[in-house]
Amino acid sequence: MIVGTIHSWQGLFQALQLKKGDIDYFEIRVDAFAEAPDRILASLPKLKKPLLITVRHPLEGAIQRLPQARRRELFQRFLPFATLIDIELRSARQFRTLIDTAHSKGIGVILSHHDFKRTPTRERLRSLAGLAHRLGGDIFKVAATTGTAPDIANLLAFLSAEKRIPLSVMGMGRFGKVSRLLFAQAGSLLNYGFLDKAQVKGQWPAPLLKIRMSELAD
Repeated sequence: MIVGTIHSWQGLFQALQLKKGDIDYFEIRVDAFAEAPDRILASLPKLKKPLLITVRHPLEGAIQRLPQARRRELFQRFLPFATLIDIELRSARQFRTLIDTAHSKGIGVILSHHDFKRTPTRERLRSLAGLAHRLGGDIFKVAATTGTAPDIANLLAFLSAEKRIPLSVMGMGRFGKVSRLLFAQAGSLLNYGFLDKAQVKGQWPAPLLKIRMSELAD
């Protein structure tokens, strides 16, 4: 599945112009719209795709640094529109009630880990995936900086070997674009691209990523 991330008003405008089949999910980065949540909430029914709701942690790439209480409040406001929510693994214990509420409403929970400096070791990745599984994640997402071929090998081996929880795996940095095609082919469940502009090096425009994946499937 290809996810198009909306993290600006221009990105929202582009999302509203997409045709059926251009992508599979929209991710709403609520931390980018925290100063005007009512405006973005009013636009959500116009997005004819399943929605993934994220209110990012300040240490894992938040566009606006929000305290935990504000993040929890925003998650609750956007929850009725969600098919999936994304909570950082580091926040899972503090957001236990939110995870339980989401599950009670049939909303899937992604527990995520972002490393903007390196690729974790295979042992570290396996440990994080086990923790995500124990804390109620339905999907474990890892985005890591990939600067060398061994980084790609580590992530690919992890993706191939981990069986306890479904995975979404992607690289950032030098090998980011290559990794996203490779890992999607190897079984990464959710594969992210941008609308408007990239947030980190190594991302594809989401509609183009969908096209490239279709080409590889032929």
